[in-house]
Amino acid sequence: MSNKKILQGIDTVIIRVSDITVSKKWYGEKLGLIPIWDDQNMKLVVMDTDGPTSITLWQTNSEIINSKDTASYPIFRVIDADESRNELIKRGVNVTEIIEDNVVRYFQIFDPDGNVLEACQVHE
Repeated sequence: MSNKKILQGIDTVIIRVSDITVSKKWYGEKLGLIPIWDDQNMKLVVMDTDGPTSITLWQTNSEIINSKDTASYPIFRVIDADESRNELIKRGVNVTEIIEDNVVRYFQIFDPDGNVLEACQVHE
């Protein structure tokens, strides 16, 4: 494998959930993600993010323990952080305040299991 790349980008990010039916509905209704693969036997759903990387919701029977300070999480691009945050609030989504620095404006989103997601607007 001398000069060949071993890794070829990220295909999907797995988010463990306690109830695949509830999560599939929430990610669809609240975030507007559309399922592109649904495996009832494995209790997983792959959601289209309008980008090269999908989100895979995968049910687990284990306790889901989340910490926004230590969790790995996907970051979604948004054009306008204020507009996106306001729309999510209207949809009943739990979000944080917007944080801003010289490069980005972002906020965190929490799904029904407390999984952390982030929405980020890059300054131009």
